[in-house]
Amino acid sequence: MSNFRAQLAEQRWDDHRYYHHSLVNQSLHFVSACTFMVAYCLLLVDPAVASLLAWGVAMTSRQAGHFFFEPKTYDHVNQASHEHKEEIKLGYNLFRKWVLMSVWVSVPLVLLATPTLFDTLERPAGVMDYLRHVGIGWLVLGIGAIIVRSLQLFAQYDVETGLVWATKIVTDPFNDFRLYKGAPLRLLKGERIDRHEAV
Repeated sequence: MSNFRAQLAEQRWDDHRYYHHSLVNQSLHFVSACTFMVAYCLLLVDPAVASLLAWGVAMTSRQAGHFFFEPKTYDHVNQASHEHKEEIKLGYNLFRKWVLMSVWVSVPLVLLATPTLFDTLERPAGVMDYLRHVGIGWLVLGIGAIIVRSLQLFAQYDVETGLVWATKIVTDPFNDFRLYKGAPLRLLKGERIDRHEAV
């Protein structure tokens, strides 16, 4: 168990130091963390709405931070190029995120084209039923994305590495809340880059 905790701490630290230099990105992760925590509570009550909130707000804000605001230049603090960081990233690097987000966008489009999903779902009676189908589709996608990447890590490294990564992903909202709660205020004060992590 101590090795599991050590690996979890290492994966979290690598994720933070390599991929969260921008205070805009950190602030968006804070928004994402708050939204995910609300979605986690809603998951027990209404999984479809929880998933719509998680994917529609939390994931879009989170990934926008990575795609549009995180520096892609040479990382002098960690002495690593962006390409090297993408190569060694355990979880979803930017390429895998593009694939994941493309599938995410395709879910509502597929459900528009085939509202019953080839007779596996009830025909939606209106917009709300359609959105609930989208929410459940996104929930399946989220769970599937964690399972698929975990299985890839099992094969590439070992079972523990995959389980540690899956644990990190599920608990990221709580860790991000703790790490990035001060970022919005720093951003409002005019800071753009976390000077403790990047030059």
